[in-house]
Amino acid sequence: MSFSIDTLQKLLNSLNGVLPADMGPLFVATRQQKLEAGEMYIREGDTAKKLAYLMQGIMRAYMVKESGEEATMFLRWEGQFIASHDTIIRQQPARFNYRALEETTLLEIDYDRLEEVLKEHPEFEPLRIYFLKRMLAEALDSIEAFVLLSPEERYLQLLNSRADIVNRVPDKYIASIMGITPVSLSRIRKRLQERGKK
Repeated sequence: MSFSIDTLQKLLNSLNGVLPADMGPLFVATRQQKLEAGEMYIREGDTAKKLAYLMQGIMRAYMVKESGEEATMFLRWEGQFIASHDTIIRQQPARFNYRALEETTLLEIDYDRLEEVLKEHPEFEPLRIYFLKRMLAEALDSIEAFVLLSPEERYLQLLNSRADIVNRVPDKYIASIMGITPVSLSRIRKRLQERGKK
């Protein structure tokens, strides 16, 4: 648990200068959770307001279409937050499934519990603001990439930011978040290899 506490302490200290000695109420409300590869974290229809920081592993959010086909909405990995936008922001049941793609360790807090802590300790409010801004920024980045970049450029962006992800996630999920087929992804990789890219 020491890594998760250190991470949270550094984040709060950088956001609002909150000292480690003052963080007890927040630590009491958090818990570390481990998921096995393939284990579901949030199911479509769930109403629990889970908010978690990914310490280790990769999570996939996806929707099952009427045809039975799965559409990957996004991936999250170490150093990112995972939560259902629907339950926390829209106050509605989750529309997507959130599943661990590999063994995953999370630092989790229930958002309703977080709000109770914030009422008693407003000095932690920057943490909530930071989380909501991160959710918004990640959503906007995804939209902008689809509008402004070609599939090849989006793939290169992923390689430049986290090259290891493409080796840890099945091709069909990488292709899905890019809005292309696995065959198209294979062609992109082949073109990049021919141009001397990895």
